[in-house]
Amino acid sequence: MILRILIWILMIFGGGILSFYIDKQLFPFMQKDIVFHTFSFIIGFILLLLVLRVSKNTGKTLAKYGREGNLPRMDTNKFVDKGIYKYMRHPMHLGLLFFPLSIALLLGSVSFIIIIAPIEIIFMLVMIKLVEEPEAKRKFRKDYIDYMNYTPWFCLKYECIKKLLSKNV
Repeated sequence: MILRILIWILMIFGGGILSFYIDKQLFPFMQKDIVFHTFSFIIGFILLLLVLRVSKNTGKTLAKYGREGNLPRMDTNKFVDKGIYKYMRHPMHLGLLFFPLSIALLLGSVSFIIIIAPIEIIFMLVMIKLVEEPEAKRKFRKDYIDYMNYTPWFCLKYECIKKLLSKNV
């Protein structure tokens, strides 16, 4: 868990620092564009609020159905296919995929928005495939393998997104 948090910190801070360097080289004219930065900040703030809502909702679902006994805060020991997890295997990751973009927009960094955030999103998708999925298979065995057969990674249907963002989890 600590390693994953460190990777997130590196992605966000490293992406931010790198993007300012790239912006100075490739997009110096955008650094003083107040209209761009205003709209970028507003969109980034709204997107960040949505990311936080998704994380909160999915975390509540995991806490409600995925924990039995005295466990560390973010651990689960029960297989969950209820709530939003009935419709998609990685609803929290769906929200978190937009975290780098929300930070890029808040910072108003063109290179972070069009280069670094997409690379980070692809990296996150690869990590789901190579780390999260195999981990879940080892932890929940047949239950998770069967779940994979009828539940997609993500569900982008209106009903799913509405449930994901709903205040009533």
